[in-house]
Amino acid sequence: MTTAETPVRKGGYMKLVTYRYEGRESLGALDTERNVIREVTGPGGMDSGADLQTLIRRWDALPAGRPPVNGTEIPLDAVTLRAPMPRPSRNIFCVGKNYHDHSAEFAGSGFDGSDDGTGNPSGVPALPIFFTKATGSVIGPGEVIEPHAGVTDALDYEVELAVIIGTGGRGISKEDSWRHIWGYTIINDVTARDLQRDHKQWFLGKSLDTFCPMGPWAVTADEVEPTNLTVECWVNGELRQSSNTRDLIFDIPTLISTLSAGITLQPGDIIATGTPAGVGLGFDPPRFLRPGDVVSMRIGELGTLTNPIGPLTRPDP
Repeated sequence: MTTAETPVRKGGYMKLVTYRYEGRESLGALDTERNVIREVTGPGGMDSGADLQTLIRRWDALPAGRPPVNGTEIPLDAVTLRAPMPRPSRNIFCVGKNYHDHSAEFAGSGFDGSDDGTGNPSGVPALPIFFTKATGSVIGPGEVIEPHAGVTDALDYEVELAVIIGTGGRGISKEDSWRHIWGYTIINDVTARDLQRDHKQWFLGKSLDTFCPMGPWAVTADEVEPTNLTVECWVNGELRQSSNTRDLIFDIPTLISTLSAGITLQPGDIIATGTPAGVGLGFDPPRFLRPGDVVSMRIGELGTLTNPIGPLTRPDP
């Protein structure tokens, strides 16, 4: 369902996946009712096996606003899903403390190394707080999150709605921001809380290898109501986070407008909009992730993103 505040992009509702099948990585259109994939192929400058970022750049030039697909159907359970955008061209833009309840739990956790003690006791920021995650941290659904033995002892999870930019630009107004969105996906903003606290910044503790699970698919903006999406996370089947995007402190237009005021956004840029309360550091004592744990996240029609925590082993030197 769409509203006047979230205008429809041309072309129609689609779920797109990046997948591996018979030794080849491809981009496909997913039919979730029948659980089949058809490969994106063909004309309009798109080569077989093209990546999602290339498709987004050429989206408005596609016939009927939809990518051509191969008629061959592949069962979903026969492929290995990758992150929708396994190799983003730029760091993922992220937003800290953007739900009221999470701001409060984070402010009182003792892990907010960026806080100088002079801010609002509620933890609610006056302006959006931005940081980035390195592109090398991206993994897909089902892939293992490394616990990074010897690097962190405070591994945490964060379910987040991620916005994917379609039309780039600088100086984008709040009123025009919806027209610059191609679609949405889910991100798990995995965090080493001790690194976040001790280094007094967020990049290092959020950019370790495997710390950005993404997926399971990307959904075009046409039939997503981003201002009213249920956001949930389970650890080992236990519901830990449950909220709604209505509770964002800074809404999506504000984030896009603030970022683009001096940074030119590009097609395929990803903005993770923040996480609600219920993360591991919010418990007393904290309930951080351990080897063998399984984290599952669901946001509306964006699917369920599930990743296990790997064994506590050190990489070879």
